[in-house]
Amino acid sequence: MTDLTGQAAPDFSLPASGGQTVSLADYAGKPVVLFFYPKADTSGCTKEAVGFTEAKAEFEAAGAALIGISKDPVKKQDKFADKHSLGMPLMSDEEGDVSERYGVWKEKQMYGKTYMGIERSTFLIGPDGKVLQEWRKVKVPGHVEDVLTAVKGL
Repeated sequence: MTDLTGQAAPDFSLPASGGQTVSLADYAGKPVVLFFYPKADTSGCTKEAVGFTEAKAEFEAAGAALIGISKDPVKKQDKFADKHSLGMPLMSDEEGDVSERYGVWKEKQMYGKTYMGIERSTFLIGPDGKVLQEWRKVKVPGHVEDVLTAVKGL
């Protein structure tokens, strides 16, 4: 497992929901909560994204931006964002390059089948662009609160 804590966060520029292209560099000088989720509009991913949206005002009050990434195409990200009124850019990493650089593209198992997919992970990136904290193999209940506590502690 790659541990990025203390290292410069891998930069990226990806198409995102709402017809925008988002780069990590756009957020220079402010903390960023970057969360990777396996698949748009599935139950766990919806709970996580809705949880971050519900806490968005608190993250913003602490100066932090929220960004979500999955391998879903932009069209699916747009539908997901619209359906659940999600309050952050949802980026499309269809090629998987960003997921690979963050070490979240993993072999997974479900119902006895092995496949490759995104391991639910969150990275707290400091204003200086370095990874301050990472959460891997995230379980959704309580996760948004844990991340918010870390952001408020900056």
